[in-house]
Amino acid sequence: MGSGEEDTGGGGGGAVRGAVLKALVVVGGVLLLRRLRRSTTRWDHARAVADALSGEKFSREQARKDPDNYFNLRMLTCPATEMVDGSRVLYFEQAFWRTPEKPFRQRFYMVKPCPKEMKCDVELSSYAIRDAEEYKNFCDRAKDQRPQPEEVIADIAEHLTTIHLSRCGRGKRCLYEGSTPPEGFPNNWQSGASYCTSDLSIHKNGEVHIWDKGFNDEGNQVWGTKAGPYEFKPAPKSKYDDMFSPLNFSAPLSLEKKLDKAYVIDDQ
Repeated sequence: MGSGEEDTGGGGGGAVRGAVLKALVVVGGVLLLRRLRRSTTRWDHARAVADALSGEKFSREQARKDPDNYFNLRMLTCPATEMVDGSRVLYFEQAFWRTPEKPFRQRFYMVKPCPKEMKCDVELSSYAIRDAEEYKNFCDRAKDQRPQPEEVIADIAEHLTTIHLSRCGRGKRCLYEGSTPPEGFPNNWQSGASYCTSDLSIHKNGEVHIWDKGFNDEGNQVWGTKAGPYEFKPAPKSKYDDMFSPLNFSAPLSLEKKLDKAYVIDDQ
């Protein structure tokens, strides 16, 4: 009987110890999760946005579904240099998919954390390029055939727009989203516009949605699609691209897994 009583007591003690251990594991996991969440720095957000923007993306699907409002455009972005303060400079160009060697829009993007006093995560600014012709197909070229980092810095010209991006809330398809201020930025070089606005969102599947619009002094939209943003989807990734592509960007792991699902891009 004595041994039976001891077994009962030992079993009860073991159950208590097990419950305590489980509680400690749960509490420890919660604390670790909170610590990991807090460890995401402002620069981590900036790097994530720069990586997500990088790559070759197309609006082919939109052009097929709604050819009256959308063209099949190629968007190509890649790292160009890094500033002393850690800001990343990306080269960006857009072209019609049939003539990628003739981009109609070229920009530098500068990606950095939002100022601490602002309620946003990432500041994305666009700049004109001093000698845009020299940068055509920058991302498609081998590194030794591109303008070098010190040249890139010298060729950052007029500031065009700034978008403040924030992490998307739970349940949304996007990772980051943001807009220019409602009053936009001066723009007087196209179709009688006096200012322009931009909306941008980065999605979990690697898509980038961009909606650029120009307005005249009366507030009427004079350029840019009215149906909604352009939806740029990643080009399929192949072993050939991995081996021979001169692009030197790298997507974050979570995005790479999505890109592996390959959006088929065939001839129209």
